[in-house]
Amino acid sequence: MAKNYLRKAARGWAAFRFSGDRMNNHQLILQDSGTTEYYTPPPIVEAARRVMGGIDLDPASSAAANRTVQAKRFFSRANPDEWRGPWANKPPGVRVWMNHPFNRQWNADWIAKLVAEYEAGRVTQACCITWASTSEAWFRPLYAGLMCFLTPRTGYMLPSGERKRGATKGSVVTYLGDNVTAFIREFAPLGEIPNLKLLDRRDIL
Repeated sequence: MAKNYLRKAARGWAAFRFSGDRMNNHQLILQDSGTTEYYTPPPIVEAARRVMGGIDLDPASSAAANRTVQAKRFFSRANPDEWRGPWANKPPGVRVWMNHPFNRQWNADWIAKLVAEYEAGRVTQACCITWASTSEAWFRPLYAGLMCFLTPRTGYMLPSGERKRGATKGSVVTYLGDNVTAFIREFAPLGEIPNLKLLDRRDIL
């Protein structure tokens, strides 16, 4: 069922644009962080690394960000269109950490690309951190994965190394892959996994 949803997402969401919709200021805030240079705090990245057993690719990164992510390979602004190509050239696929630029013009493209690469088998596992913009169209393909809504609100790191204080929005990490047990184990202490108590724990733990 999840694979079918991802297939529809990969085909359908890439063409989505916000230009056809009028949004008020509150909606715009939920789409755009105001900056694309927010780095993920190390404890969140480290939890993702333990879930996946490593990080092969960060498709939206920089040398500074990769000091924390420690991906074997990353795409950066030096080649701004590199992320649009295949994320792996041969099997097996790659394990991906993604903290894409939070921008209302790009959100749909980044999420659609992630699910397309996963559906194609070029990504075997992925952890993706985004704003918890749960009602937005670009966010909906992520419902095919398992989510942890981070608590308290995430204070992202600035390029200066300082932590951005006073976040006005919550963040969520979405997991795509089969290592569900590890995701629950590593991320449950960092936030809330919806409906966890309703899951048949005998099947997943």
